Amino acid sequence: MKFPVILTKGEDGYIVVECPVLPGCVSQGKTREEALANIREAIELYLETEEAPELPTAFEVAEVEVAI
Repeated sequence: MKFPVILTKGEDGYIVVECPVLPGCVSQGKTREEALANIREAIELYLETEEAPELPTAFEVAEVEVAI
C-alpha cells in the first residue's frame, strides 16, 4: 500500500516527514533518503498497533497553487 508523505526542512537542518493520513505519524532524517526510510518504518509500526485506524481503500491527492 502506498501512503502520501510530506517532507519539510526543519529548523535544525533535518528533514521532517509526516504521513497526513495517519495522525501523529512523523519522523525525520539527516537526508531525504534517511527521512523516507524512517517514515516507512514509522508507518509499518503505526499499522501494527491495535489502535491503528481503519484505512481508506483509496484517497485522492491534489495540488493547489496559492499566490503569496
